[in-house]
Amino acid sequence: MQSNFKNPKKSAAAPQETAIAVLGWLANEPDMFGRFLALTGVEPAQVRNAINEPAFLAGMLDFLMNHEPTLLAFCEASGIPPEAVAAASAHFSPPGLASGEY
Repeated sequence: MQSNFKNPKKSAAAPQETAIAVLGWLANEPDMFGRFLALTGVEPAQVRNAINEPAFLAGMLDFLMNHEPTLLAFCEASGIPPEAVAAASAHFSPPGLASGEY
C-alpha cells in the first residue's frame, strides 16, 4: 500500500535546492539574468534579500518555465530534470483557479 504522506524534509529541501540552482545558473548567464531582472523590476542589489521571499522564487521559476529553450538550457547545464523545476515552481507558486486548491 502506498502512503499518501510526503517526507516533509525532502519535499521542502528539493524545491529550495532547485530554486537556488536556478538563481546560480541565471547569475552566470548575464544576458538572461539581465532579462529576468528587467522583467521583474528587481534591482541586482535586492536579489540577496529577495531569495528569502517565496514570491521571488516563484517568479524566478516561472521565468524559466515560461520559455522552454531557457528551461532546457538550465536543465542541460545543471542536470536537473524539467519535472523538478515544475515541481519547485508549483511548490512556491500560490494555487490558482486551475489547481482546484483555492
